[in-house]
Amino acid sequence: MSEEKPRLARLTAIITQLRSRQLVTAKAIAEEHGVSIRTVYRDIRTLEKSGIPIITEEGRGYSLMEGFQLPPVMFSEEEANALIIAEHLILKNKDASLVENYKNAITKIKSILKNSQQVKTEFLSERIQVRNNTDDEKTSDYLIQLQSTIANFRLVKLNYVSLDNKKTERTIEPFALYTTQENWILIAFCRLKNDFRAFRLDRIQKLQVGPEHFKPHKITLEQYLEACRKKWDPPLT
Repeated sequence: MSEEKPRLARLTAIITQLRSRQLVTAKAIAEEHGVSIRTVYRDIRTLEKSGIPIITEEGRGYSLMEGFQLPPVMFSEEEANALIIAEHLILKNKDASLVENYKNAITKIKSILKNSQQVKTEFLSERIQVRNNTDDEKTSDYLIQLQSTIANFRLVKLNYVSLDNKKTERTIEPFALYTTQENWILIAFCRLKNDFRAFRLDRIQKLQVGPEHFKPHKITLEQYLEACRKKWDPPLT
């Protein structure tokens, strides 16, 4: 019986993993749970036999049948506490759209916590303080909107002010986002420059999402960053 408990917990975690992504590979499941690929195959068969409608795409991975519903996700105490830490960190973020949408999301998440968990998370929340951005400064309001344009391959027009105060109008193809030194940076293909460029969100004066779509870029974020490293850090000779 002692050997069955870890497997039961793993099977539950695999279902959660499948619910969280459109497609999950056997390798990703194996790495997440520290088991072999063969064990993953056995676990998938067990879940299928128990009535979980798992779709297998040969050579690609697994997904859950669209529309399949499970009972609400239950959080462990450690997971609930992690959400509270994340809440405090994100509320200090300088992008107003991220803060507003996270507030709405965390309220919904808290509503499904058990009463005992709610009492503990409220108590814990009063004992945590994040000292970044102590003035609660908000310098941009575009992060969530830009996330959507990246996922849906939508063209964006923006008025931008560079660090040397040059104003330009750009049509861009949003590619990726990253944050550094409390500033959010958008990587996008700029049609004005016919190349990838980085834009600080706090330097965007106006942003308009157009109706047009662009073709997805074949390069990955990792490949883009590697190309940047080679460009700025050439090998020593």
